[in-house]
Amino acid sequence: MATVSELGSSIRCRTTPARGCAVSEPWEVDAERLRARPPRHILFLCVANSARSQMAEGLARALAPAGVKVSSAGSAPSKVNPLAVEVLAEIGLDISKHRSKSVSEIPPADVDLVVTLCAEEECPLFLGKAPRLHWGLPDPAAAQGDESARRKSFRSVRDELSRRLGRVFSPGFLLETTRYLFFTGKGGVGKTSLSAATAIGLADRGERVLLVSTDAASNLDEILGVELRNQPVPVPGVAGLSVLNVDPDAAAEAYRLRVLAQLGDQATDDERSTVREQLSGACTTELAAFDEFAALLADAPAEYGHVIFDTAPTGHTLRLLSLPKAWTGFLEGNDRGASCLGPHSGLKLQEARFARALAALADPTRTTVVLVATPDARAIGEAARTAREFVALGIGHQRLAINGVFHASDDTDGVATALAAQQGAATAQLPAALDALPRDEVALRPFDTVGVPALRALLRTGVALPPSPSAIEPAPLRMDPLSALVEQLAGQPQGLVMVMGKGGVGKTTIAAALAVALAERGLEVHLSTTDPAAHLVDTLSGDVPRLEVSRIDPAVETRAYVEKIMATKGRELDAQGQALLREDLRSPCTEEVAVFHAVSRVISESRRRFVVLDTAPTGHSLLLMDATGAYHRQALRDLGPGLNPTRLTTPLMRLQDPALTHVVIVTLPETTPVSQAAALQEDLRRAKVEPFAWVVNRSLSAAGAHEPLLAAKLEGERRQLRRIANGLAKRVFVVPWRPAPPVGARALAALAAGASDGTGPAAR
Repeated sequence: MATVSELGSSIRCRTTPARGCAVSEPWEVDAERLRARPPRHILFLCVANSARSQMAEGLARALAPAGVKVSSAGSAPSKVNPLAVEVLAEIGLDISKHRSKSVSEIPPADVDLVVTLCAEEECPLFLGKAPRLHWGLPDPAAAQGDESARRKSFRSVRDELSRRLGRVFSPGFLLETTRYLFFTGKGGVGKTSLSAATAIGLADRGERVLLVSTDAASNLDEILGVELRNQPVPVPGVAGLSVLNVDPDAAAEAYRLRVLAQLGDQATDDERSTVREQLSGACTTELAAFDEFAALLADAPAEYGHVIFDTAPTGHTLRLLSLPKAWTGFLEGNDRGASCLGPHSGLKLQEARFARALAALADPTRTTVVLVATPDARAIGEAARTAREFVALGIGHQRLAINGVFHASDDTDGVATALAAQQGAATAQLPAALDALPRDEVALRPFDTVGVPALRALLRTGVALPPSPSAIEPAPLRMDPLSALVEQLAGQPQGLVMVMGKGGVGKTTIAAALAVALAERGLEVHLSTTDPAAHLVDTLSGDVPRLEVSRIDPAVETRAYVEKIMATKGRELDAQGQALLREDLRSPCTEEVAVFHAVSRVISESRRRFVVLDTAPTGHSLLLMDATGAYHRQALRDLGPGLNPTRLTTPLMRLQDPALTHVVIVTLPETTPVSQAAALQEDLRRAKVEPFAWVVNRSLSAAGAHEPLLAAKLEGERRQLRRIANGLAKRVFVVPWRPAPPVGARALAALAAGASDGTGPAAR
């Protein structure tokens, strides 16, 4: 008979600050080997098949990936112990329909792993050739004492089985023992859900965990049901877990106060006012948020064994993580601190902290980066680019998590089979940067990952939560196709169309489709993007008459801006003065100014032709809006007393003009994207910018899916559509999911027209 050691794979001893070697007991060695080669059919055996083996079967069904069969049996079967049913129900698992089975009912040739659980009696004999493990655990049914004592014994065995099977079947990122875990990737791939589920999983194992959001548009409060603050807040129902949001506004104000304190008592009120104004821009906000982030890396409270970061969408994250090197380079040799009183004027005080933060990021024994992607070619490509850029930053300890993996169970559903085929094609050949990484797959779930029970179930493959009943009464659902939006926009010869929304909802596709449709109507169109990820060229895939395509590249714009300043303000300076000016312009804050000027130039073109602006994910867009507002206020002050403000037209004024600007908010018919779209709309309205329309993208219900898992998701989708129709949006346009991505002018034009491209009814 084979032994489990024959299944292969070497054992790595991972360490934790608290426990030392993570692989120490024999069962842990077995579990590590099984992770490398999971069984196809695992059989749990004990004598009566009433308690231990029944609980093991229920837990393994919940944890095992799709395709793994799980059974249990006994040599003298009796009946399932009610306390086994009860203690599994306490953690959301139902084994009430299980029955005790004889080992003779299990075909020996069908099993490739046997786990015996007997401790005090002789275990059943199994005649097959499958490898055999022995996890001897005490029989909880034999425990002495009252009902409470026996129940405690059942819970103890349940928890031990959960710990062991969790090591075998849990995603690898849930087993990582580094102190810091980063979940990052393209917007909309499920970083927040996976990071929160991981934090809950670690806390449920007895760890002390701090979950941190660095996303300006975070929705951790919604999915965890707790109000976020810039101090740790305990999560109800999860012992040992606290959550913290790096609040950009609070961090910025604290940062301003620290910088102002450096001026000393001799500073005049005018000098203090000048410095506060210099610290009012979006760069200060981003810098201050990073300062808080660096503090958690450099000096995290010792009480937390794990600090898990739910990061902003990829482009913003890379910008954030590149700051330690940028600031370190800026500060080197600068014993005066910065030579101006701008946003970077307090950085010298934090230099040691930045160095410790960068050291923590680059240390593979302390930091793991989990690159999250959906089984989608674009998300995978983004993850590969991110992996390479992290390596360039010196952050090499990475793993890949593919979220939302779907296996069709109904081959009569064209949408389901197309979705499964699309995912399979996307993951068949991973880019080299990802192929070498440890890889985990998380199944597509039929429920929204909102609330602690749903997040606990996310990483348990066999658990399905029923859809939450909707408290929203149906409203008249007037939702037009995208072609109707094109008709309304084309009613004027020029204007600004600003496409906004949460990352991953399809802004680039919708922006490109609108631009192509307007150009095909004979209108002059400029399609541009401020998104650091910049997928416009790939989406458009060719030239279109009357359509100009551009990207506002931060690096290019910054170089041009620096040279312009050196050629103007630096022209009259001596060599030392020019060196000091160029030093100041090395600050990452210069990029904010340069990009803002580029956006302003593009917006100004909307007076003579259509400008379709594909914006970066929501958090970055809000920083852009803040920069626009700051410029607006500065321009009004610069007019001085007695000058006519009506002679000035700032970018914000153009955005506020409904005759010139149409803001289109793109969302998916899911809880989190709709909530973030609603929050974005409120932020725009506070800036006196009224959104023109919402586009609900990739609607499965509009595509006509009926496969069981997809059908379960459709009820949640319909709830969100009713939510939107009940007053969130004045105009709503729906784009169905389509099997093939609309790449190229022809496919984009078909998408905008609401026509099929020959592969399916609609949009990706």
